Amino acid sequence: MTKKTLGLEPQLQDYLLATSLRESETLKQLREETANHPRATMQIAPEQGQFMALLVQLIGAKKTLEVGVFTGYSSLVVAAALPPDGKVIACDISEEYTEMARRYWQQAGVADKIDLRIAPALETLDNLLENGEAETFDFAFIDADKGNYENYYDRALKLVRRGGVIAIDNVLWNGSVADLEVQDNQTRSIRALNEKLHGDERITLSLVPIADGLTLALKR
Repeated sequence: MTKKTLGLEPQLQDYLLATSLRESETLKQLREETANHPRATMQIAPEQGQFMALLVQLIGAKKTLEVGVFTGYSSLVVAAALPPDGKVIACDISEEYTEMARRYWQQAGVADKIDLRIAPALETLDNLLENGEAETFDFAFIDADKGNYENYYDRALKLVRRGGVIAIDNVLWNGSVADLEVQDNQTRSIRALNEKLHGDERITLSLVPIADGLTLALKR
């Protein structure tokens, strides 16, 4: 929904990036090419990507899950932060969008860490559970169709180990979640998930106001 952090004036946004962003040349090229895509607003902000890379390193993640790949920025930045034996299971339904992702994964030397599953994400997640992979993931990132956010969260919570983290993107939805006059299905789905997580005692919760809002849920 937004490629930069909500509420920051352009001058301050530029300062944030100039003084903190450590983006590889491959990530920069991917971000710039995606900026010309008709659906460019689906890409995460670079400061969010860097924050997620720090997070997976902090928790010592080796096995991670991504729901929604698009052109591959988030999967690339996470894969690059994983150890050599790390793995990203990446879920998407679009061969077209992920073609660009594959190209940049190869360029960055992380393609061997990323297992791309082209299928409806719920199908992939259910297959992982059926194959006995519950509580084997260290980290999960959800950034896909908002109407299924609650379903993705429920399955991710089963797949992530205790002490693992689920990160959910776009939870501020460009501010629309706070405007009760906005009642479209996507906004209502995000509101419902935010309310559910607020009361979910299975997790420790923080909604981080970076980019378009990133919820972090630590599984207890």
